[in-house]
Amino acid sequence: MVWVLVKDIRLPLTESSVTATEFAQRKLAALFGLKSVGEKKIYRKSVDARHKNRISVVWSVAAEVEEIPPSMDLNKEGISILSSGAPEVKHGDRPLQGRPLVVGFGPAGMFASLLLAENGYRPIVIERGDDTRERLKAVNRFYTTGKLDTESNIQFGAGGAGTFSDGKLVTRVNDSLCGYVLRRFVEFGAPEEIMTEAKPHIGTDLLTGIVDGIKNKITELGGSVMFRCALKAFKTDSAGNINAAETTKGDIRCGAVILATGHSARDVYKYLGDTGFSLEEKAVSVGVRIEHLRADVERAVYGDAALRLAESDPEIKKRLGSAEYSYSLRENGRAVYTFCMCPGGEVVAGASEEGALVVNGMSRYARDGRNSNSALCVSVTPGDCRGFGGTLEFCRTLERRAYALGGGGYRAPVETVGDFLGNNPTLTEPSAVVPTYMGDGGNVVPARLDGIFPDFINEMLKKGICAFGRKMPGFDSRYAVLTGAETRTSAPYRILRLDTGTAPGHSNLYPCGEGAGYAGGITSAALDGIKQAEKIISVYSEKTT
Repeated sequence: MVWVLVKDIRLPLTESSVTATEFAQRKLAALFGLKSVGEKKIYRKSVDARHKNRISVVWSVAAEVEEIPPSMDLNKEGISILSSGAPEVKHGDRPLQGRPLVVGFGPAGMFASLLLAENGYRPIVIERGDDTRERLKAVNRFYTTGKLDTESNIQFGAGGAGTFSDGKLVTRVNDSLCGYVLRRFVEFGAPEEIMTEAKPHIGTDLLTGIVDGIKNKITELGGSVMFRCALKAFKTDSAGNINAAETTKGDIRCGAVILATGHSARDVYKYLGDTGFSLEEKAVSVGVRIEHLRADVERAVYGDAALRLAESDPEIKKRLGSAEYSYSLRENGRAVYTFCMCPGGEVVAGASEEGALVVNGMSRYARDGRNSNSALCVSVTPGDCRGFGGTLEFCRTLERRAYALGGGGYRAPVETVGDFLGNNPTLTEPSAVVPTYMGDGGNVVPARLDGIFPDFINEMLKKGICAFGRKMPGFDSRYAVLTGAETRTSAPYRILRLDTGTAPGHSNLYPCGEGAGYAGGITSAALDGIKQAEKIISVYSEKTT
């Protein structure tokens, strides 16, 4: 039997998955014969709300068929063969001079460690932040006292920065391993529905338990996970191979290293640059978080008719899901766009350095908060940052300006869209949309956000708000609230690596994930971690000397 995918089954919002499965059955029976069609299941579901008066649901159905005639053009029929999507593990024969070391326990480090552990390599994992329990305590302590723990916060700790996010598992990477990543998340406690949603998400409240489950599995298989253990330096032999890592908990002998420290480990970038590793600056995006009332976003995206249907039928409400948007505008080679939209979420304090203020967005699984928020960001090239000492220092400068504008104490500067667009002489206190930064009501202060950014960013932010308001009624509402500054959308550097996956001059160091500049988001980082672990497995035997 062969698994195939029947794609693009477009049905009205009122039709269920049963109708989609029946459609696929009829189509496959006509092509292959009724007796040739076996098991069927929903593979993917997405909502098309471009036309509010006729919202549709687009389904894909996976099904077993006995065989496919060689002459059949599957693409013409809207059908494709479904890949199994599992890692290809082929063990090498070179002995490891020590256990593999994984630096960082975000999505890349977690999935790399898990694959290594499941294949007998007993990885040692170090993470500069706390485990999930202590990390949650550190974040809560920061919120209530204003005292920042620079080693354990929304950026650092078990699960990485993605733990305090919407938990989005969407990726533009077209890779059969995406399904494998989703399956593993489900195995460790994620809802089964992430396997079929076109825009799957988990939410911070569920991610913490999943991270614990992956950690426990790694240790059950002989691996070790050490928290509050930060990388300080590498020790190398005469050939440039790393044979030990100097950490805050002492030296750790190792035979290969996966470096998956995330985009906020700025001390690691400095260390690598100072000691001759190959790095290159890359483009980033910076901006603000924009908040609207969730009810207003739902009305603008779905329309009143669809919402009335959803209120009258729980199944339709579940089918419709949370209202999301994604907009972009490009002008003269520069882009402004929405990013990491968090329905029913909150704006979180993502600082990891003293005297610097960073915002991000987070949702819980239910996505039922009063507000919805999104990053509103402008693309920035390394050339834009030359006067600031480079991309990283440019971002750091914006964070320090935001901190100063908030008056210290990690109070965030906020401004209503009406004031930002109109340059009003008197600032408006947010009221219709209550800021959620550091808790409902927010640890915020009204301020002029154009004091954070260079003119070209302010100009593009204003153009974006106006343009997106023409696409989504209310996006440019004068009552919407902007909070600054969003600066951690991606890594400021790419740590160069060869086709072997290793860093030039260091044949057993494998830069990995978002922090190395090769991923953007939970799923793509997990994919990169898996592929770097596969490379280690393909070279080395699990036996250590």
